[in-house]
Amino acid sequence: MIEPVDAVRHKLTIDDYVRLGEAGILAPDARVELIEGELIEMAPIGPRHTAISMRLNRLLVRGAGDVALVAVSHPMLLPPYSMPQPDFMLLRPQADDYQSGHPDASDVLLAVEVSDSSLRYDRITKSRLYARHGVVEYWVVETASTRLHRFRLPEPGRDRYAREDTLEAPFPLAPDALPALAVGSDAIWRA
Repeated sequence: MIEPVDAVRHKLTIDDYVRLGEAGILAPDARVELIEGELIEMAPIGPRHTAISMRLNRLLVRGAGDVALVAVSHPMLLPPYSMPQPDFMLLRPQADDYQSGHPDASDVLLAVEVSDSSLRYDRITKSRLYARHGVVEYWVVETASTRLHRFRLPEPGRDRYAREDTLEAPFPLAPDALPALAVGSDAIWRA
């Protein structure tokens, strides 16, 4: 009699993921990201997500000026098994604008997800991933309400942040790394 065996999953590394794209196995417009060695399909983007993203983009670019780079839906390297693509990242300036390689957690001053159907995933799975890798601050902006979840102070060696706050509009907010970059809730969710 054959003993049942649990299936062993093969985790993709960042290099595997990049090679899938280079080989054309993943279409150039594929909406997937690598999270913990698995390809995760990203949710479709609706009009409310688009509008909030455009407002945030305008606010972040204006507020960051030359102090930080604003990356929109670009990859972040979290070796060896994750390459998420947050909706926004505020990055430390780099002379070559990251042409030499994608940013890693140490380059990220703030990661932001605009969230509707992926709210639970963004608040739990992604916050744990970002905390484990030391992303210093992470925001989840809800599209269905006027609520923002703020995660700060990753605990070394743990999958959690020391500070987790849920803010209900109205509120002003600035990333810890860029206190002059004030974002008002009214500018994010205006009708």
